[in-house]
Amino acid sequence: MGNEPTLNKKKRQLPHIFIILFGIIVVCTILTWIIPAGEFDRVENEAGRMVAVAGTWHEIDASPVGPFKMFQSVYDGMCDAAGVSFFVFISFASTAFVTKSGAFDGLVVFLMKVFKGNSALAVIPIFMALFGLGSSTVGMFEEWLPFIPIFASIFIGLGYDAVVGLAVVALGAGMGYSGAAMNPFTVGVAQGIAEVQYMSDIGFRVVCHIIMLAVASFFVMRYAAKVKKDPTKSLVYGDDFSSLLSGNKDLSEVQFGIRQKLVLLDLLAAIVALVYGTKTYGWYFSELSAVFLIMGIIAAIIMGFNLSKIGEVFAKGFQEATTAALMIGIARGILMVLQNGNIIDTVVYGLSLPLESLPAGICAIAMLIMQTILNFFIPSGSGQAAVSMPIMAPMADILGLSRDTAVLAYQFGDGLSNIVWPTAFAAIMAGLAGVKVEKWWRFIFPIFGVIIVVQAILMVVAVSTGFGA
Repeated sequence: MGNEPTLNKKKRQLPHIFIILFGIIVVCTILTWIIPAGEFDRVENEAGRMVAVAGTWHEIDASPVGPFKMFQSVYDGMCDAAGVSFFVFISFASTAFVTKSGAFDGLVVFLMKVFKGNSALAVIPIFMALFGLGSSTVGMFEEWLPFIPIFASIFIGLGYDAVVGLAVVALGAGMGYSGAAMNPFTVGVAQGIAEVQYMSDIGFRVVCHIIMLAVASFFVMRYAAKVKKDPTKSLVYGDDFSSLLSGNKDLSEVQFGIRQKLVLLDLLAAIVALVYGTKTYGWYFSELSAVFLIMGIIAAIIMGFNLSKIGEVFAKGFQEATTAALMIGIARGILMVLQNGNIIDTVVYGLSLPLESLPAGICAIAMLIMQTILNFFIPSGSGQAAVSMPIMAPMADILGLSRDTAVLAYQFGDGLSNIVWPTAFAAIMAGLAGVKVEKWWRFIFPIFGVIIVVQAILMVVAVSTGFGA
């Protein structure tokens, strides 16, 4: 009863992402009438990419964008971003066969049954790594949400609390996105816009994932041990979780048979093919989409889907990918306005001025901070990539950083803050675990701060080791 007034209050929330993106288009259109037009000289680098040359920015004739051209930029942006958008459509629909097969669900439940009744803290990093794997490879995030109440209740039963169960799922997924090796909806989109090879320097990203996962696991395990020793130390001590416990899902219904195992093998084979193809033959969106399609169809055959079922899953996958794909197109309209107004180089020049006299490592950290803040306003990974990478990629050129470093800053800033910012998934995840969001923030913010520092160090390491160069 005490929660009713809060539930009845009209929640303040950001406008729909399409409104935010179009609002940015309007602002950028106005800026073309205010900011001086200018451009950098460009040269072709060793990779065959045209890059801006530092210190060559100069003013050119103004070409402000008019109202009609502003609306036209939405269509132009969608056409210009067609390659990336269709890759998102195909990869999302194809990976839906893996997620709908229940392969990851079955693996999680299988391990839960193996460790059930075992209160060893070792189960925490094992499950976090598993959730992270699904997020890093096929971009699972919302698919993990149903596991939050299950894990919350199980960890309560193991003598811990709901926060531990919530943290295992949330931090596992967050670290998976932050250290994603091949997530096609975040890293894939960002690399495509930044014009770098898909899955380039995958080894360092995997190392980053492992390091961040280890740090997060340490803090969750430390909190769990403290609660186990003294339940009064729990952040949710005294809270009622009876409804959560009584509504626990029957895990016996989840299958992990030969079909689900073969689907995971299919996924592994696709990952190997993607890595080999991009490294050896320079595959890009066309070839990558083909691999995802083959993987999805094989998964469908393994699961025994008939032709109608395969068509339905593809249709549903395309439908669910529509918002993300259209966000990319609308966000590309921002780039169209900046390019037509000839102010994108001026914006990059202005952003780089405070940083150009600083060490490259500090510049990389600044990019990380920018992306983390931006994720508060644009919590969509694909949308954030579409908005930020057209600016961050050339800024990396000017600051002497690799474009892969700019992508790394993006994925760090996008992944972790998704489970922290109120505009993203913090309140949803906490609610599913029966944990008040303010108590979740009391737990997660110190870890958030530590991992941001770890990410900053990794950014400096990336710069010092020539990551992506």
